[in-house]
Amino acid sequence: QLVESGGGSVQAGGSLRLSCVTFGYTYSTNSMGWFRQYPGKAREGVALFNVGGGYSYYADSVEGRFTVSRDASKNTLYLQMDTLKPEDTAMYHCAARDGNCNWLAGKYGYWGQGTQVTVS
Repeated sequence: QLVESGGGSVQAGGSLRLSCVTFGYTYSTNSMGWFRQYPGKAREGVALFNVGGGYSYYADSVEGRFTVSRDASKNTLYLQMDTLKPEDTAMYHCAARDGNCNWLAGKYGYWGQGTQVTVS
């Protein structure tokens, strides 16, 4: 089970940090990611994290503004979002999969319920 938190409303230029706590899922060598979904649209990858190697990957739209990290001791994945823009407004979901990082949401078998981010 994945549980996200940390969403909210913020003004443009502000920051938020999303958290994703995992329960009952072991992912010592697997991959996790943050995806966002606009109303009526498919989920799109924002940032990916390879747990085994510690590598991170970012969508062009967030490169340099968002940072993904993980605290293994807390079973938590984070997404630090800085210099937020109105176009970052979306529902953000945490996901996990057995295998390498992948930008396709359909490749992930484990999902959280999402946390809403609103930038005005």
